[in-house]
Amino acid sequence: MHSGRLLLLTLGGSLCGGMALGWTAARLSGPFLKEAAVLLGIAALAALLDRGVHAGRKDLPLYRRHLAVFALGLGAAAVAAIQPDGFRVAFLLWGGFGAALALALAVAFHLLGRNLASLAWVRGRNRRPDPSRPLILVADPHWNQRLVGLDAAERLLPGADWLFLGDVFDVWVGLPGMATAAQRDFLAWVADRRAAGAWVGLWMGNREYFLDGLAGHFDLMGEGIGGRLEGETLAFEHGDWINHRDWRYRAWNVVSRSGPVWLLFRLLPGFLTRRIAVWLEAKLRTTNRAYKLAFPREAFAAAAAAAGGVFLTGHFHTLERVGNGLALPWAYDGEFWVWREGRVEPLQPSPPDSTSSVASVP
Repeated sequence: MHSGRLLLLTLGGSLCGGMALGWTAARLSGPFLKEAAVLLGIAALAALLDRGVHAGRKDLPLYRRHLAVFALGLGAAAVAAIQPDGFRVAFLLWGGFGAALALALAVAFHLLGRNLASLAWVRGRNRRPDPSRPLILVADPHWNQRLVGLDAAERLLPGADWLFLGDVFDVWVGLPGMATAAQRDFLAWVADRRAAGAWVGLWMGNREYFLDGLAGHFDLMGEGIGGRLEGETLAFEHGDWINHRDWRYRAWNVVSRSGPVWLLFRLLPGFLTRRIAVWLEAKLRTTNRAYKLAFPREAFAAAAAAAGGVFLTGHFHTLERVGNGLALPWAYDGEFWVWREGRVEPLQPSPPDSTSSVASVP
């Protein structure tokens, strides 16, 4: 749906919903009936707006969508607060709580299973100009200061396309003042590849935060489930959403990428946000360690079967083959893979001391 049309529809829906709530509240009497009507009405309106915005703008990250819906909910509450006896400020508080409650409950419902499409987003071109070109696959390089393996892979397959499956750096926060020298070097490298005619995609992992502002640097950027290349039998995701039993990680993932956290990062001074980024990196190394060390074979098989074709993930840091699915080993030492002629294979033979069979913390 066109962005302008969607904006008009959501603003109109918010205004009409607020007017209807105001009319209803004016006719209610008794303790807290008006407030309850506003809370429930705004909650219902927020749930409907959230579904509508997601249906029309699948390129919006969850945090941006929720911030927009929350603002629309507050706007509707402000309209409802215009009562015959004056402006009811309390309606804003109850309306804000109702909108936040509806959005939180919707996310909690999806976190319990594999129905995660509403939490995902994608932006850019998912069709490569020339699908016959080899596609170099890079999963979990966890770079810090050096971009290990890029130049060597380019020499092996000059002119290839590239797909990064997340966790590109130890932690990558895409907000002003947060970029490291290595991250700026990587974006420059991507620009060079694209200028030379290569297609470059990035599917975000659990160590990327708020990178949607950098989507224009790539041909394709996405997050969550549902990655695929049009006209090819390749489906992919980072892999961090596969284990539905790891509900603590799922909750942490959503909360740490939520609208309030984004606002906090934008408001805090740079030196504090950089300290928080360091804390995030340390936190990610220790969160739910038991779940990370055990490969969720059944859940992975179910995700691969649902995706169809050849299903790829990173995240688990070990080479795992289950049905039509393949979890790639981490590429911190330059162990890249390649998709060509309908097959996934190592870009070069693994060294004798390869870590592809060694369990490690994603």
